[in-house]
Amino acid sequence: MTNTPAAVSYLLAAALVLAVLHFKLLPAVIAGLVVYVLTTQLARRLPKHWTRVAREVALAALVTSVMLAVLGAGFGLWSFLRGHGLAALMAAAAGTLDRLRLVLPPDFADAIPTTVEDLRQQVAVVLRQYGTEISVVGLEGVKLFAHLFLGMVIGGMASLHHFREKEEWPPLAGALHLRVVALVDAFEKVVFAQLSISLLNTVLTAIFLLVLFPLFGVVLPMRTVLIVLTFLCGMLPVVGNLLSNLVIVLISLGMSPGIGAASLAFLVAIHKLEYFTNAKIVGGKVHASAWELLCSMLLMEAIFGLGGLVAAPVVYAWVKSELKAKELI
Repeated sequence: MTNTPAAVSYLLAAALVLAVLHFKLLPAVIAGLVVYVLTTQLARRLPKHWTRVAREVALAALVTSVMLAVLGAGFGLWSFLRGHGLAALMAAAAGTLDRLRLVLPPDFADAIPTTVEDLRQQVAVVLRQYGTEISVVGLEGVKLFAHLFLGMVIGGMASLHHFREKEEWPPLAGALHLRVVALVDAFEKVVFAQLSISLLNTVLTAIFLLVLFPLFGVVLPMRTVLIVLTFLCGMLPVVGNLLSNLVIVLISLGMSPGIGAASLAFLVAIHKLEYFTNAKIVGGKVHASAWELLCSMLLMEAIFGLGGLVAAPVVYAWVKSELKAKELI
């Protein structure tokens, strides 16, 4: 019976993961984990000689600052993309598709949207598929913001508790605490590793779009939006980089086939580089190769949709760390 609390904690952890994905609480969980990880990382740099009261006040100020920074960054990115990205990208994509229809074989050309409205309709099908997950309009938007805010508050409160004197845990509470510690560790490793990869991809893409192309007299439209999109998509392992590359190649093809081919060649090289960096950074931290993460993402997307796709890398790293801790793998 000595392993009963641990077994129950694993069952509860699995049930909570299913509940979070089923009830679409993943944004709140991610927001809470981001605030928790950032606060604990920054708090470790506070002077050790401070009094308890001074540290409590500094931690409270730190939590507030982190929450405001996360809210500001999220709102700024959303406002930028909403105000400068979607409509322009739609129009540019539609123009590229019109040109492709003229050169592709009839069977392929017939499958391409003929107008911007056709393109909008096809995008709308995808949006409806994940509508309840990515809606930011009306009541859904208010609910999403409330979930994000509450998640950050919970993450901030948990980070304050992290630095208090450790107390004696009852058996089940102690086992659940270990599960949470393992989850936070997996989240921190995956997110910071993927952040490094995304930053590398974004810097290389920015050099390509802002430096190399202009040297040859090529100025790609919406370069700033494409760079921001590269960074955001890059936070999703493997698949995200492919998505951003596809958009860049499509916009490049809108200018000329040669520019499209140059973009494709350069981005393929970046993508090959990502495999090496992924294996070194992500693999070194969570001991998972790209194909493992891709399989987990494919499976969880099929079961839970977009939320499963986003959660898959962290959940996989979490499960694998638990298995390693028990020396089962």
